[in-house]
Amino acid sequence: MTSITRRHFVQGTAALALGGLAATPKRAHAAEFTFKYGNDIPATHPMTVRMKEAAAKILEESGGRVEIKLFPNNQLGGDTDMLSQLRSGALEMFTLSGNILSTLTKPTSLYGVGYAFEDYKQVWDAVDGEMGKYMRGVISKLGIHALDKMFDNGFRQITTGTKPIQTPEDLKGFKIRVPVSPQWTSLFKSLGASPTSINFSEVYSALQTKIVDGQENAIQLIEIAKLYEVQKYVSVTNHMWDGFFFLINGRAWAKLPPALQDIVAKNVNAAAVKEREDLAKLNTVSEEKLKKAGMIFNKTDSAKFRAVLAASGYYKEWKNTYGAEAWALLEKYAGPLG
Repeated sequence: MTSITRRHFVQGTAALALGGLAATPKRAHAAEFTFKYGNDIPATHPMTVRMKEAAAKILEESGGRVEIKLFPNNQLGGDTDMLSQLRSGALEMFTLSGNILSTLTKPTSLYGVGYAFEDYKQVWDAVDGEMGKYMRGVISKLGIHALDKMFDNGFRQITTGTKPIQTPEDLKGFKIRVPVSPQWTSLFKSLGASPTSINFSEVYSALQTKIVDGQENAIQLIEIAKLYEVQKYVSVTNHMWDGFFFLINGRAWAKLPPALQDIVAKNVNAAAVKEREDLAKLNTVSEEKLKKAGMIFNKTDSAKFRAVLAASGYYKEWKNTYGAEAWALLEKYAGPLG
């Protein structure tokens, strides 16, 4: 975490640092179950907004027995910090990319294979279907419970401060920030770039100080995090879809009676579906804002990038990593790869 990064998120998030984003009305008695929920997303992001609504509904429907306190915008640390807290029980709830969770168990990044999905229909069919069930089963072996619906983080695009990325050749030697995840590192190395793993809380300062020349993220996060202040070009690559699993410490989840588990799951899953709709609208608005802020957009030919990945052995490597069962599930929804 850096203060520079925090200052360049949306106004109002700094006020949250003292006590979390309260989503609960005052009441006479303390909740029987109080859970902390952390994320690395600004308070104004649809995921945080929808989770605030869900927390209020959970409190009401549980008769005040379950209270969820929100801590957005890396208040509890970066992704790796919060993941450690989740596993220890210091944090009960956390939304995290499966690509980052793959540092503990690789199959959670199955959906993140480069240029696997062409559109959202393929994505939702996969993560709401058999592939999603498979990944949640893998997560459960870590002592973590993952709820059924994933939150959307969008298809990812590349931003740069020096030149647009138009072909795979433009990535050769390019210093690009990626999340702390083997999937991203492998993807960009296979495309000839020089990836550097940095937590999202430090992205702005890394770009500002030229530690890296560019980064990749979903359109709405580029706008919300004000990366237009330190980047000039947005290359629409759609190189990877990313989403957030809603993760709950397994011991904390087991302590909830089944009726309360149902209330939590119902409302959080509903929040995820609403967030997906919100994000689709937000991406359109964010693109216009980025253009008005001076960012230059260019489209790319995904087939050229996919051909480089196939030739480099990227798909073969990840098929061997995930195993035949997992790869068959991916190709069931994405079609043949490699």
